[in-house]
Amino acid sequence: MSAPLKQPTASFSPYYGCVIMVLAVLVFGGIIGWSAYTFLVQDKVIAGLTVDTPAPLPPSTLSPEATAALQKRVGDFGAAATSNQRAELILTLAELNAILPMAPDTGSGTFADKLHFIRTDPAKNTLTVQASLPMNKKFWEKGFRYLVGEVSFHIYLDETTGPDAKVVDVKIPGKEVEPGLIRDMGRWPWLGFYQSGPLGPVLKGIRHVQVTPEGVLLNTRKK
Repeated sequence: MSAPLKQPTASFSPYYGCVIMVLAVLVFGGIIGWSAYTFLVQDKVIAGLTVDTPAPLPPSTLSPEATAALQKRVGDFGAAATSNQRAELILTLAELNAILPMAPDTGSGTFADKLHFIRTDPAKNTLTVQASLPMNKKFWEKGFRYLVGEVSFHIYLDETTGPDAKVVDVKIPGKEVEPGLIRDMGRWPWLGFYQSGPLGPVLKGIRHVQVTPEGVLLNTRKK
């Protein structure tokens, strides 16, 4: 089973992970889940929801100066989260999208060509992304197929491990997604791989997460 080509990434501060893993790695957890799902259900179900080529996603709209300022804000917040200091970080959708290319290569390429934040729903505490997610084909077939559509995540706080998310909706243009598939995707631990690793203390230091009309708010103190 082949893996996506890795893409080079720029230098990366470990403190960027507090946001990237909370808000961007969610979808990479979904890639793992989708790959497992391929082997648990009839292949024709997956084939009916995917296409053979990825869809291009919009690039970041932030200027280099704004991106540099964002990197500092994220780094400062990460440092505060690991040292139990009071801090708050408010991010817009544009800033969330600018963070995606900063993410390190986890073995499946970078985030920038796989998801793009497009919408928030504060009443439901959900973030919706435009997605182009690679999925494995049958194990004897080369290459990938792609889920192209919208994926919505409910963002919540686990009192023990920190922020987490679960899939609550998947929309694919012109196709009907079975509720059972969405339900199964929502069962996977989207941040489980990172909660027990080096980023665990950073995630545990975030005690409040809230979706806002503009994006998301993180705080190291409960509200």
